[in-house]
Amino acid sequence: MKALMIEGVERCAFHDVPEPVPGPGEVLVAVRHVGLCGSDLATFTGLNPLVALPRIPGHEIGAEIICTGTDVPAEYAPGRRAIVVPYTACGQCTSCRQGRVNACKSNRTLGVQQNGGLAEKFVLPWGKLILNDKLAPRHLALVEPLSVGFHAVARGRVTKTDRVVVIGCGMIGMGAIAGAVARGATVIAVDIGASKIAMAARYGATHTIDAGTEDVAARVAELTGGDGADVVIEAVGAPATFTQAIDIVCFCGRVVYIGYCKAPVAYDTKFFNLKELDIMGSRNATADDFRAVITYLEGLDHAPDDLISKVFAFEDAAEALPYWTRERATTLKIVIER
Repeated sequence: MKALMIEGVERCAFHDVPEPVPGPGEVLVAVRHVGLCGSDLATFTGLNPLVALPRIPGHEIGAEIICTGTDVPAEYAPGRRAIVVPYTACGQCTSCRQGRVNACKSNRTLGVQQNGGLAEKFVLPWGKLILNDKLAPRHLALVEPLSVGFHAVARGRVTKTDRVVVIGCGMIGMGAIAGAVARGATVIAVDIGASKIAMAARYGATHTIDAGTEDVAARVAELTGGDGADVVIEAVGAPATFTQAIDIVCFCGRVVYIGYCKAPVAYDTKFFNLKELDIMGSRNATADDFRAVITYLEGLDHAPDDLISKVFAFEDAAEALPYWTRERATTLKIVIER
């Protein structure tokens, strides 16, 4: 069967790989949709330190069950559609022992530490599938990236009384915006350029700030009566936005970092203490986050096709990552469809 492989820096091509066969407790699926993530783009451009090449990318996967091995529950029947949970958990590390399996010390995410789903077929344990025949097939690939933003909202303990600033309106940031809005919070979305902040407003952000033309700190102070944000969710991963989050959060506020910087960040740490901040990291997502996103998408009053910037047919998938490198400013999400 065919699979797309990132062979080296800015080089990808289709390869013939062995047909997978399900063993006990496993399910064979046909991969119907794969969303490309920023981590896939970083792998393609040689900037992902977690990936050894060559690598089959793809962990945002919508699939259809073909057949199962033994010891698989009957509801996982051929023809059922499913969302793939792309993370692993060792069950032994401190994270797993606390039930926080999304942050497993030994996690191996599909398309990152192991080959991903950008292939015709794939085998995985039945417990890594969330069945869903209600969402449109193309929208199944949106659940995982949005769930990462929903998880950050849960980490920030966002409530309906909070004023939440989301820095970065890419797909993960859009998940944080949607997740905070779903909890009734007032959301202030920050990014550069009209297209992404317009999308943030479309998905419920009460206020938007174009960081390319406005003073973010001054505008946040104006919108919060001088207090600052109750919660700041950083979804960029740049030193400037890491420190900006500390500047614009209120006293006794909460800061959640989804992005991570590739370079050291220099903080004026006195504000950690003076503001008595809760500063949290956020990694991946839980099954509850996936379910919350599914409920959110099923309840939307419009189809979320506007979150998908471009769709490539599977046979044209080798063109997708080069396209993204050229069109970063206007690309929110690329989906491969088969």
